[in-house]
Amino acid sequence: MTSLEVSEETEDSGPGGYAAARLHLLHEKERSGPPRRTALSRLTDDWLAGLFTAAAPPRGTALVAVGGYGRAELSPRSDLDLLLLHDGTADKAAVAALADRIWYPVWDLGLALDHSVRTPAEARATAVDDLKVHLGLLDARPLAGDHGLVAALRTTVLADWRNQAPKRLPELHELCRERAERTGELQFLLEPDLKEARGGLRDAQVLRAVAATWVADAPREGLDGARRRLLDARDALHLTTGRATDRLALQEQDAVARELGLLDADTLLREVYEAARTISYATDVTWREVNRVLKARSTRPRLRTLLGGRGASGRAGAGKPPVERTPLAEGVVEMDGEVVLARTARPERDPVLPLRAAAAAAQSALPISLHAVRRLAAAAKPLPVPWPAEAREELVTLLGAGEATVPVWEALEAEGLITLFLPDWERVRCRPQRNPVHTWTVDRHLVETAVRASSLTRRVGRPDLLLVAALLHDIGKGWPGDHSVAGETIARDLATRIGFDRTDVTTIATAVRHHLLLVETATRRDLDDPATVRSVATAVGTVGTLELLHALTEADALATGPAAWSSWRASLVADLVKRVAGVLAGETPPDPEAAAPSAEQERLAIEALRTGDPVLTLRARTEPPADPDPADPDRAEPIGVELVIALPDRPGVLPAVAGVLALHRLTVRAADLRAVELPTGLGTGSGPVLVLDWRVAAEYGSLPEAARLRADLVRALDGSLDIPARLAEREAAYPRRRGLTAPPPRVTVAAADSRLATVIEVRAQDAPGLLHRIGRALEGAEVRVRSAHVSTLGANAVDTLYVTRPDGTLLPDEEAIDLARTLEAALR
Repeated sequence: MTSLEVSEETEDSGPGGYAAARLHLLHEKERSGPPRRTALSRLTDDWLAGLFTAAAPPRGTALVAVGGYGRAELSPRSDLDLLLLHDGTADKAAVAALADRIWYPVWDLGLALDHSVRTPAEARATAVDDLKVHLGLLDARPLAGDHGLVAALRTTVLADWRNQAPKRLPELHELCRERAERTGELQFLLEPDLKEARGGLRDAQVLRAVAATWVADAPREGLDGARRRLLDARDALHLTTGRATDRLALQEQDAVARELGLLDADTLLREVYEAARTISYATDVTWREVNRVLKARSTRPRLRTLLGGRGASGRAGAGKPPVERTPLAEGVVEMDGEVVLARTARPERDPVLPLRAAAAAAQSALPISLHAVRRLAAAAKPLPVPWPAEAREELVTLLGAGEATVPVWEALEAEGLITLFLPDWERVRCRPQRNPVHTWTVDRHLVETAVRASSLTRRVGRPDLLLVAALLHDIGKGWPGDHSVAGETIARDLATRIGFDRTDVTTIATAVRHHLLLVETATRRDLDDPATVRSVATAVGTVGTLELLHALTEADALATGPAAWSSWRASLVADLVKRVAGVLAGETPPDPEAAAPSAEQERLAIEALRTGDPVLTLRARTEPPADPDPADPDRAEPIGVELVIALPDRPGVLPAVAGVLALHRLTVRAADLRAVELPTGLGTGSGPVLVLDWRVAAEYGSLPEAARLRADLVRALDGSLDIPARLAEREAAYPRRRGLTAPPPRVTVAAADSRLATVIEVRAQDAPGLLHRIGRALEGAEVRVRSAHVSTLGANAVDTLYVTRPDGTLLPDEEAIDLARTLEAALR
């Protein structure tokens, strides 16, 4: 039983048994959606009208529904927006008593109430001062009392709205922009606000208000259906939660989907996103038309003044200037700030015209007019396969226009042209991405990746292949299984359809198949291991494909979200690309076993062996930027912090160091561990020294002092610092969010073909001290850690560990599998 049922079963039934009738209505499975909202509104109308009549109202009074209730769109937990209107002739005490006899029964039933008592003049004055009040009064609907009084108010308010449109519409537009910045875009949010987010119910209401001004009207195709889907989702959300909430939280989505009879939460989100996209597109088109009309209206009076009220021929009104039409491409012109079709254009005979118009609009950073795109959609037919060369070139031109590509692409997609040309696009359209690292839905992420790639085209020999690979790299996410594998097949088919030759098709397919290869290898594998570099070189095949993948990797990460790319990741990928390019050029990767320790490592090792205690240094690492500034050629970019620790080899080093770093809120990105044998004759004692080279970053704030790190490390090694207890205290102080359950950790033996070590990969929920727990488990299994590579995206961590037996040999297959099982059990 929901909280809604509990609250309503215990409440007073009120006049006419309203509460019981309302409860029955809300849980009728046969009646939902618009019929239920209409029935709930009528039921509430009758009840409130009964309250009004029973109170013996004085003459010249009326009860009015405004806002959503005025539109008869009551959801199960909607507020009742009511106005008690009076003409000012009745005694104030009588009006106040009437209000009390209506408001208190509503409150007694536990219903949310937004109420006011005003005369028509007061309501009109309040509307002038408060835009939201004015919008609510546009939907005023009489419930009981003097209907003529309400009709007069509606007429006056609507006349004011139309007369004040040049002032109120810009004010309303700014209000919408501020709300969008505050709440985000509904069509991309994992936990969207169905009402306030951009593309939500509030924007649908705004479109109605704009239409009421007669300045501009929204594109109506699909708009009513979109509003209905969002209202249905809100109804289901209210029923499943028992609360007046508009936020579709993750933990509620499965229940809401079941209430709506949908397959799962992803299907729910996709329907919500599609509805939001329809409303957002209509909103963009409408505000563009509003701005155009208002600008034209403000220009005409000045023009008439300049012309003395008459045109050049002496006739009044003849001074209207001709509209300029600037040619942009064959059959495409610019007119009044929009891209439209030329008078001579024949879209039914020119199959490339939609792509040509889109490319011209994007290159000119202009919107494509609604009329033009609809005319193109009405006449469009699938392009011949393979596409003509012109069509392929126009697609590449469109993708290469940068940020201006997005609104043009959205216009084509709104009218079905994208799926007409690229049928496989339908599977990724409006598809949600559950990983919180992702900012966009799959389809928008693909377009954003092409936008990012457009700024990297000077780095590759084939910009056209880069842009198309960017557009298609995640196209496999609409299919089951590994999206890179599925995407390779789809990309091969689409590239062939678009008209690329066999060699180019293979390059695009390879880029799609391996679009994650560079970043995953660079952040999760040991780049000093020759097997790592050779495996990437084998997969890539050519230097041209390597440079294409390098640019695609950066564009993909930048289009994913701020957590997916950093100077540190960029430096690792660049290092890997440099090594792979060397192998492709015929060079032999250096043997890491033969590499001598650096001068700093040797200095720290000597000091550690001399004192018998840990010695460390902590410093920022920098490198020259990818695009140097000629005015500041010596400028360097920070890529993280390097922590080098040397201490006599002993058990427990890895968990101790990882635990101390976690206590100091340092995030570990990579760790290299090596035993250094010092030259004889230094007089520093004997035995190997363990040198740990860590890449770390502060979670927030500044870095800790090296002396404090060293002191805590000494305490951790001698047992006086209880790291597990300290980490447990911190975890208890920051409990996980209620309703979210992390999937269990998974540990596997990676097929890395390394001759240096066995590679173990840990996928788990990121948490303070995760590497410390991993290190403790490995110490218990009596294996030696050669290096660790940590990759964290959002709440998920992927830690890769290169391990050997104590004597430095690789683990046999069965031992490696047992180790993975042991580690997985320890992490559970």
